[in-house]
Amino acid sequence: MRIILASPEAKVWSERKHIPLGLGYLAAVLREGGHECMIYDAAIEDVGVDYYIDLAEQRGKPIHMIGITATTPLIGDAWEMAQMAKKRGLITVLGGPHLTIMPFESLEAPHHAYVDYVFKGEAEYSLLELVNTLEAGRKPGLLPGIHFRNGEEIVASPESPMIPDLDALPFPAHDLFKIDRYTNLQPLTDGLDRDARSFTILTSRGCPYKCTFCSKPVTGDTWRARSVESVVAEWKWLVNGLGATEIGVTDDIWNLKLPRAKELCRRLIEEGLNTVPWTTVHGMKVNHTDLELFQLMKGAGCKRVGFGVENGDEKMLRNVIRKGQTLDQVREAFKNAKAAGLQTMGFFIFGMPG
Repeated sequence: MRIILASPEAKVWSERKHIPLGLGYLAAVLREGGHECMIYDAAIEDVGVDYYIDLAEQRGKPIHMIGITATTPLIGDAWEMAQMAKKRGLITVLGGPHLTIMPFESLEAPHHAYVDYVFKGEAEYSLLELVNTLEAGRKPGLLPGIHFRNGEEIVASPESPMIPDLDALPFPAHDLFKIDRYTNLQPLTDGLDRDARSFTILTSRGCPYKCTFCSKPVTGDTWRARSVESVVAEWKWLVNGLGATEIGVTDDIWNLKLPRAKELCRRLIEEGLNTVPWTTVHGMKVNHTDLELFQLMKGAGCKRVGFGVENGDEKMLRNVIRKGQTLDQVREAFKNAKAAGLQTMGFFIFGMPG
């Protein structure tokens, strides 16, 4: 089956373009299963996804399915994309954070006219099973996480179980991204660089903390880590195979297990992969750090760390945000990171009720 995996264009920070890594994982699993995939990211395209659908039709290789990811601000764009694809006869599948939170919405009127399937939760293997089932001419059953309409009824299966062994997943299909159209990772601090070859990497999934502002308690609070060997192998591919000039670690909490974080840094140094600068795109947890970690990160090529500070009031952190850290720990982390020679950033929430 030929499939387009698509992401609508984000409406904030329009100058900063990051690869939608989740689509890379979906594409890799589908491709490993024998299917043809294309990734369409509206943020870096000059034409709509309909251009590629029509082009494939003209070439005699029509697209059979479109899979669209959406956060809540982009769900309207996702519906428009699905409506366009349905008019061209494609099977339409929606997934991503918004669909995990609100899976029924897209299967109710009026959206049910152009949305065939919705997936809730991690969908790499469930989507592959759906594609295989449809390609074989069969109707899908209760695949993990799938939602669809059967007449007037919405059929809903339990959420996909979180993938326990992340090493079993293939590396994201980084080669399917038009990397030359993306910018550097943090132009607000580094200045905009449209010539950067900036890739992102995910070394773990989930976060066990229960911060009240975060979606992770709903979308995935079980922390699972890839092996250091797996991460290093992908890092090598990005640096040596794809010519990365910058790498962003996009884990929700990559340093949860301090010994593992240190071992990864040591391996990057040993493998000579410390020549390409990298950053922690999301905030590190300050209470899972020490001076040695930051020294190893610096030696491994890290140039900047970000910390989820959120608020400068101890009561807000403890009673409202429930961050699971103290201001003393925040100060200690910043001090140690600066002592190791790293640039530092803080992430804060303004206007938090409470």
